[in-house]
Amino acid sequence: MAAQSTIEQPERTAPAGATASAARRPAAAGAGLLRFARNTWRPAAVLAAILVVWWLVTAADLVKPYLVPSPGTTLDVVLAQPGYFAHHTWITTYETVLGFVIAIVVGVLSAVVMVYSPTVEKSLYPLLLFAQVIPKIAIAPLFIVWLGFGLSPKVVVAVLMAFFPIVISTVTGMKSIDPEMLQLSATMGAGPAQTFRKIRFPAALPHLFAGLKVAATMAVTGAVVGEFVGANEGLGYVILQANGNLDTPTLFAGLIIMSLLGVLLFVVVELLEYLVLPWHASRRTDAATTTL
Repeated sequence: MAAQSTIEQPERTAPAGATASAARRPAAAGAGLLRFARNTWRPAAVLAAILVVWWLVTAADLVKPYLVPSPGTTLDVVLAQPGYFAHHTWITTYETVLGFVIAIVVGVLSAVVMVYSPTVEKSLYPLLLFAQVIPKIAIAPLFIVWLGFGLSPKVVVAVLMAFFPIVISTVTGMKSIDPEMLQLSATMGAGPAQTFRKIRFPAALPHLFAGLKVAATMAVTGAVVGEFVGANEGLGYVILQANGNLDTPTLFAGLIIMSLLGVLLFVVVELLEYLVLPWHASRRTDAATTTL
């Protein structure tokens, strides 16, 4: 009987570099979130100071209550009608987010086309600039006439407000690539799709997120502008109704909720940037910074 020999198979382990890289990713994301949390105390302190000044001015009767209501009166209005404000806030939030998402998709696709086609860029860029200069409040009534009083005109105005900064930031980011890097990728046999996926788009992400943060607040403005022109619900409708009735507490409440909506959307984009771009220089905890 032939002797059977067994060969011990070596235990397979993941490469040390891959393990360390996998461990660094959540650590970098966590460090970015911690840094973001540390930086929020400054705007929070400024907001608290504004509220204190507002309360002191109204408590001392420096202005008439029908001109500037007190923080307590404004809060009481919201607490007295929570369902009313929640419904109209949801309508504006839905319009804003929908317009923002459409602006991201259309804006990024338009930027890619313009980067890869100089002819398209030279043809469309002046038109985009011309469209951005036109006040949206002036053309919003046209969308009401064309699309009616439903959801569509508010979303279109939000898209128009948020579209321009996304396109410009994405084009700038994809054009900021070192030409030698593109030549190297072409020399190594990378096609246009691979170059876009591995080089152009990742390098454009910091610029894209900068444009997204601007576009987020502008999308809220666009939705409210659409509601100003023609709507029977939404925060723009609440503000118009309060203004017509000289109801300043409700007017202030609508303005504050609208501002908080824009800030919330900005913070969501900021958090997403911390998670997606832990490798960027501005996200490194060991980067040299200047503090005041």
